[in-house]
Amino acid sequence: MNNLRYLITFLLFAFVLVSCRSRKKGEISTLKKVDPKVWVDEHTQSNADSVQVKHLHLDVTVDMDHKQIYGSALWTINNNHKQKELVLDTYDLTIDSVQVDGKMVGYNMDAPIRYLGNALRIPILENSTFVTIFYKTGAKARALQWLEPQQTHDKKFPFLYTQSESIYARSWIPCPDGPGIRFTYTARVTVPKGLMALMSAENTDVVNDTGIYHFRMTQPIPAYLMALAVGDITFKGIDDRTGVYAERGMIEKARWEFENVGIMVGSAEQLYGNYRWGRYDVLVLPPGFPIGGMENPRLTFLTPSVIAGDRSLVSLVAHELAHSWSGNLVTNATWNDFWLNEGFTNYFERRIMEQLMGENYSDMLWELGYQDLENTVIHLGPKHRDTWLKLDLKGRDPDDGLNDIPYEKGCHFLKMIEIAAGRDRFDRFLMKYFDANAFKTITTETFLNFMDTGLIKNDTILRKKLNIDEWVYGPGIPKNCPRAGNELFGKVDAERKKFLTGTQPEALLFVHWSAHEWLHFLRGMPDTITIAQMKLLDNAFKFSVTGNSEIADMWYLLSIRNNYTAAYPAMEKFLSTIGRRKFLEPLYSEMMRKPATEEMAKRIYNKYRLNYHPLAQESLDRIVLKTNSI
Repeated sequence: MNNLRYLITFLLFAFVLVSCRSRKKGEISTLKKVDPKVWVDEHTQSNADSVQVKHLHLDVTVDMDHKQIYGSALWTINNNHKQKELVLDTYDLTIDSVQVDGKMVGYNMDAPIRYLGNALRIPILENSTFVTIFYKTGAKARALQWLEPQQTHDKKFPFLYTQSESIYARSWIPCPDGPGIRFTYTARVTVPKGLMALMSAENTDVVNDTGIYHFRMTQPIPAYLMALAVGDITFKGIDDRTGVYAERGMIEKARWEFENVGIMVGSAEQLYGNYRWGRYDVLVLPPGFPIGGMENPRLTFLTPSVIAGDRSLVSLVAHELAHSWSGNLVTNATWNDFWLNEGFTNYFERRIMEQLMGENYSDMLWELGYQDLENTVIHLGPKHRDTWLKLDLKGRDPDDGLNDIPYEKGCHFLKMIEIAAGRDRFDRFLMKYFDANAFKTITTETFLNFMDTGLIKNDTILRKKLNIDEWVYGPGIPKNCPRAGNELFGKVDAERKKFLTGTQPEALLFVHWSAHEWLHFLRGMPDTITIAQMKLLDNAFKFSVTGNSEIADMWYLLSIRNNYTAAYPAMEKFLSTIGRRKFLEPLYSEMMRKPATEEMAKRIYNKYRLNYHPLAQESLDRIVLKTNSI
C-alpha cells in the first residue's frame, strides 16, 4: 500500500541485492525470507492500509437507455491511524460531489495511470467515520457490458452485467480495489420496472413491481467480488440452498444442465468443510460473457457455452463452487499471488469431480490440464518470468497473469504435495488451512510458512521431495511434476491411430465417450490430416454443428489449420454467439496467421465485435485490428 511502498521497496531491493551476491551460480533466487505479513499491492492506489474501509452502502440507479450507473457509494471508515485523506481507486468515473460525515468537501482526482485509473483523494478528519461519493460511470467502464435486446438470448429486453475481476470494480464503484482489502456491503439498486437485479449477495428470486431491489452481504469480500446483473431474469430452484437464474428462454435448459449442483456442494463440504456463504446459486448470462465463470459469492456468473445439453461441461461449475473456499474464503493478497486462488481451485475442482465421476474421469481433467500447461510454457518460453508461480505484474495489467500457469502449474504443485505427503495427511492440512485463514487474504509466503509449520514440520525427507523453490520461484515445469493415469486417453489414442491408418470413423470404438475423450481425440490430430479425412470425421460425428463449445472450438481450430472450408459457416455462427475469450482468442489468432483466412477474421470480428465484452474487445483488438483499445 502507498505509505509503506518506498520503505518496503528499499528493503526488498536490499534483500535481493545481498542474496544475488551470495548465492551460488545456478541457484534459484527466492523471496521466501521476506516477512509474509509485509506486502505491497501495486495495482491499487488506495490507502486502505492506513484508513480501514469497513462497510459499503451502495445506492445506485441503472439507466439502461443511457447505459450508465449513477448514485452514491457511502463508505464506513476507521481512521485509527489519523490520516488526513482517504484515497480510493476510480476508472472513468465522473465524481459529482463528496461528503464527509454529511458535510460537503472538496476532493482531488490524480492524473490517470495506465491500467490503474485515477486516484480519488478525499480530505478526512481524525474522527471521520462516513464518506459518501456521488458519481456516475463512463462510456469506457471496463467492468460493464450493456447489451441491446438482440444481443441477449431472448432478444426482448436489454441486459447489464459486471465483471469486476481483476481491477475493474473501480470502473463502476469508487472503492479500494485490491484483493487484499475486504469489506461488507449493502445496496439499494433501482432498475427499470419489469427487470430483475441480482448481486453477489442475498438475492430475491422474483421480479418485484417497483424496480427497487435491496441486497446484503454480511461476510467481508474484496472489491473484485462485487457483481451486479440486470435483465429479464427468472429463477428455478434445485434444492433448499441451490438454484439457477437465467433468461426465460434459457431457464429450462439451464435448470436441467445443473441438476447436480446441490450434490456438488455436498461433495465439496465432505472434502474441506462447511460451505460458509448461505446459498449457492448460478446465473447463466447472455453469450457475451468473456470468461467461463466468475465466482461471485452466493451467485456464480456462468457462460451459456457450458450448457451442452448433456451435462458434459459441468466441471466448470465445480471450479466456480470450489472458489467458495479457495479465492472467496481465503484470497490472494495481490495479483502476484494469483495461483493461491486458481491453483487451489483447480485442484479442489478435480477432487470434487473425482468424487462424483471416479478417478478415471478426473485423470482426464488432469491430463488435459497438463497439456494446457505444456502449451503455455512453450508459448511463453520455458525460462520466461511469467512461468513462475509467484508472478511479477508491477506496471502491467494484472490480466497478463490470467493464463494456465497459476491454474495448471499451481494445481500440479498441490498434486505433487499430495502425492509426496499422502492424501489423508494433505487433506487434513488443507482443512486446517481453510479454517485458519477463513475470510482473510494471504501471500504466497504466508502459505509457504503455513505449510512449513502445519505440514512439513521436521519431515526432512518430505521437504526434499517437494522442491518448493523450483516450483514457486522458478520457471517452466519442474521435473517432479506429476502426470495423471492414462487409461481412458490411451484407448482414445489407439482409436485415433486406427482412423489415421485407414479405419472408417463409424468403425471406431467411440461409444459412451465423454466430451473430454472427444477433445483429446481432436487435440492429438497431426498437422498432416487431410481435407478428405476432416470430411469423413465431420460426416460421421457432426463436429461442425456440435452443441459442445469445447469440442466445437477445437474442431474449428483444426479446420482453419487444414483449410477445411466446409466448417467456416458454422464457425462464423459460433463466433457470433460466443463471448468467451478462451474460445475467441485462439480462433481469431489462428485465422490471422494465414493470408487466406486473415480477411475472414477481420470481416467476422468487425461484424460481431459489439457482441463481445469490453475486456474481450481489448484483447481481440490487439489480435485482429493490431490496435490497443486501453
